[in-house]
Amino acid sequence: MSGSSLDGLDIVLAELDESRGKWSYIIKASHNYAYDTEFAQRLGTAASLPAYEYLLLHSEFGKFCGEKVNEFIDTYQLHHQVQLIASHGHTVFHAPQLGTTSQLGDGATIAATTGINVVSDLRALDVALGGQGAPIVPMGEKLLLSGYNWFLNIGGIANISLNNASDYKAFDVCAANRVLNLLAQQAGKSFDEGGQLAATGTVHTGLLTQLNALPYYQQPAPKSLANQFGTDEVYPLIASFQLPVADALATYIQHIAQQVAYAVNAVKAQVAQDGGTMLVTGGGALNTFLVKQLTNALQPLGITVEVPEEQLVQYKEALIMALLGILRWREENTVLNSVTGARRSSIGGAVWIGQEF
Repeated sequence: MSGSSLDGLDIVLAELDESRGKWSYIIKASHNYAYDTEFAQRLGTAASLPAYEYLLLHSEFGKFCGEKVNEFIDTYQLHHQVQLIASHGHTVFHAPQLGTTSQLGDGATIAATTGINVVSDLRALDVALGGQGAPIVPMGEKLLLSGYNWFLNIGGIANISLNNASDYKAFDVCAANRVLNLLAQQAGKSFDEGGQLAATGTVHTGLLTQLNALPYYQQPAPKSLANQFGTDEVYPLIASFQLPVADALATYIQHIAQQVAYAVNAVKAQVAQDGGTMLVTGGGALNTFLVKQLTNALQPLGITVEVPEEQLVQYKEALIMALLGILRWREENTVLNSVTGARRSSIGGAVWIGQEF
């Protein structure tokens, strides 16, 4: 899994078991392979590349992923234990309203580099069926984490899910770590560890008001965000106020907390759901100041915030990609159309046979 926060490539070895319709998992190994500054910049600006150079990067990133899988197997002594690779890739273009989504990381190259079967392009079929292609993690939440009813993943983009007995709702809420990291970089930091800098700042009401007025927030679900929402719309708006970095961070964290609360209210208006526990994962779950603001915003709604152990915080999405790969291999639905708005649920993913027969 490579998220929009550009912090690196997450790899897990997950052992998944299904017994009479009930799924369980064990994460046997996990590692994040951080991108160096140059590679992160190339991934972050890939949308501006000419088509030929984009395709070259697509193959290059596929080789990078394959080589890191091989390194992972060597490091953790996992030879002959990996039966399937499920690769999300790195999203560059996401325009479901135009019928397209594109993730870097050629699945064929991963299969050829590792000699292991690969499932990739997990969002494409849902988009072709008129869906948002996002979020796709709810299927994994439903099958692997059924003890919770609310889920919030705070990566480059924050997305929310409700696992309700009668329905499943999920959508992208707002840009998150991608914007917070860009702001932290103004202070010479790659990210604001624990939200320490944000905690010293003051919320700017004028900026907060304009952020909350962005048109995306008025759209009904199903809906999803491209990475460019954070970099091309949100970040320039914040920069235009020329605030001290700490104030900009404090204001944007308050914005995230408010938008999550608004999203909860929007879902509760459609589905009968009183309170509950929200499992918070993704890199943003390690931002203690952000979690504190979320807790404060959600408490009046009767929702308790829970941050699980760090391995699940960091690797939940990679774990769920593993499950989606297995479901694709078994030819079972990987995407819920109640979440994405597609014409039907679907079995998404391209299969590449890396194993030699």
